[in-house]
Amino acid sequence: MAVKLLIADDHTIIREGLRSLIEREPDFMLVAEAKSGHEAVLLAQQHEPDVVIIDIGMPDLNGIDAASQIRARAPKARVIALSMHSDKLFVSRMLEAGAAGYLLKECAFEELVHAVRSVIADKVYLSPAIAGAVVKDYLAQLASKDPSGLQHLTQRERETLQLYAEGRTTKQIAELLGVSSKTVETYRQQTMAKLDLRSIAALTKYAIRVGLTSIEQ
Repeated sequence: MAVKLLIADDHTIIREGLRSLIEREPDFMLVAEAKSGHEAVLLAQQHEPDVVIIDIGMPDLNGIDAASQIRARAPKARVIALSMHSDKLFVSRMLEAGAAGYLLKECAFEELVHAVRSVIADKVYLSPAIAGAVVKDYLAQLASKDPSGLQHLTQRERETLQLYAEGRTTKQIAELLGVSSKTVETYRQQTMAKLDLRSIAALTKYAIRVGLTSIEQ
């Protein structure tokens, strides 16, 4: 069965170029073209495409808000942004709106074909040029929202915490880490201060809760 596509771009030359290329793909079928955000939403409802390829800078209704409305009114349609903007703000807003893909207009048509096939297979596709920045930003957001406080500990503090939770003594930890017992005590005190914990028992419970160790004491 052919993949039904809707393209939305306010530039006629872009639509014509995409139409010409899409028509060469034997398993792709262009069902509609839109030149504004509102028109894209209406046509998506009317034609129920499998994939909507939409620009962000659209008249009447921008591509981000249009994507959100398309996902609400034609939930089976996957949305792919095709934009000149590589800024992670645009990418993140588009993904929040429900887009399954984000491509830069400088990409080759082969990449767009790959993106369409990817989102049809329920995958998310991001242009390699922006994927790294998006993942880095996502990881930073995860860390900032982490309620455990684990992100505030250094690697050495996490190592020390785990070893204490596993029942090691300060001397044993010092030998394992190749540092002095005084240094290990400093790591422990800093960890307890950062986590607002008062005892080794509390450290142990914390380490188990956040997955640093599974050993029950």
